[in-house]
Amino acid sequence: MIDNNLISAFVERWHSETSSFHMPFGEMTITLDDVANLLGLPIRGEFYSPPDVDRVTACNLAVHLLGVTTEEIWEETRKTRGAHYRLDWLKEVFRRQCAAERFDCAARAYLLNLVGSTIFADKSHTLVDAKYLPLFRYLDGIDRYAWGTAALVVLYDYLSDACYYDTKQLGGYMTLLQCWIYEYFPNICNRGDQGADVECFARMNRWCYKQGKHKVHEYRSIIDALTPADVIWRPWENHRGVIPFDDITLYTGHIRLCSTVAKYLPERCLRQFGYIQYIPSPPLPDPARLFDVDVEWLGYVTPVTELFPKLRPATYPSECEDGYLEWFYQVSHPLLVRPDGVPQVPRYSVPPTSADASSSQPPPILQQIGDLIQQGLSEHQASPDDELYRHFYKALYLSRSRTS
Repeated sequence: MIDNNLISAFVERWHSETSSFHMPFGEMTITLDDVANLLGLPIRGEFYSPPDVDRVTACNLAVHLLGVTTEEIWEETRKTRGAHYRLDWLKEVFRRQCAAERFDCAARAYLLNLVGSTIFADKSHTLVDAKYLPLFRYLDGIDRYAWGTAALVVLYDYLSDACYYDTKQLGGYMTLLQCWIYEYFPNICNRGDQGADVECFARMNRWCYKQGKHKVHEYRSIIDALTPADVIWRPWENHRGVIPFDDITLYTGHIRLCSTVAKYLPERCLRQFGYIQYIPSPPLPDPARLFDVDVEWLGYVTPVTELFPKLRPATYPSECEDGYLEWFYQVSHPLLVRPDGVPQVPRYSVPPTSADASSSQPPPILQQIGDLIQQGLSEHQASPDDELYRHFYKALYLSRSRTS
């Protein structure tokens, strides 16, 4: 179950050009790190490029991969009016193939139904595009794809579509968005908290639906009144034993699923990684070709290593550099309820626990070690895909993290 009013209140704040929510205190977004922890899906891997799928191709795929008859699938695509399958029909195929002990076909039907009702959900929430069926052609090879990244592309794309006033429906995995809100904003709504199971791979299992009490306009006012102190900026620190931090989550560039491309810009939301937020670079231009997106992704180490020298560990969770909020209020409209007069840039007090910065700043020796590791990795054009260098990247991240 989804709190539609809560979701709508956040959708209003989504900006497609920055792939982020514009909050009263700056930008926040759903990061690859968030997806990895909430869903437990891999964020590394290949992007999926499907074949061209029309109604005839959709029928042929179903015959060969789902084991159905030509007559049955032709009738199915007649009902869906194209290259789509009904989720209920896939459930029927699954049960039938299990009974016939055709387990490969049953597994494909199950998996296609699963992604079609979750990470690849469209606006209908009853159909799934046939172009996703080839993902499961070789069942022993499905781990080659970046499933978590694909889920984020779909969600980003539907959030961007929902920015337009004439959009009536929202696709994507809304449970992912709702659980993200639960994790970062503990006091904004009713949360069915079942307790964090540190052994559970998918953190979203912590949450169950509780009926919301507020209308959209009420949530709008509640969000406008939020301060940085109302946010849990790093909710995954007690989950690192299950999902370790992966430096690919600091990749800046484009991500894609099929021909859908989204901008991924963690530089705009550094406080979610424990760093001081500075005024970010302008958003990236759209890529000229899908091939360019794949090249960017394969060479993710380059933008990550370029970002590292700019990072400074935050002495308190919501820290941003001087001038950031003034800049943000000039380029955005963070308040959705019209204020009396010109919106004033908020002034937030520094939390008392951060008065002694030495308790959270890395010692100077760790900063020097981090600089040396960074220099060595850059000189050798190191890749985290090499097991040796992956250890160095982990050491670099630790040297620049807060010690508390």
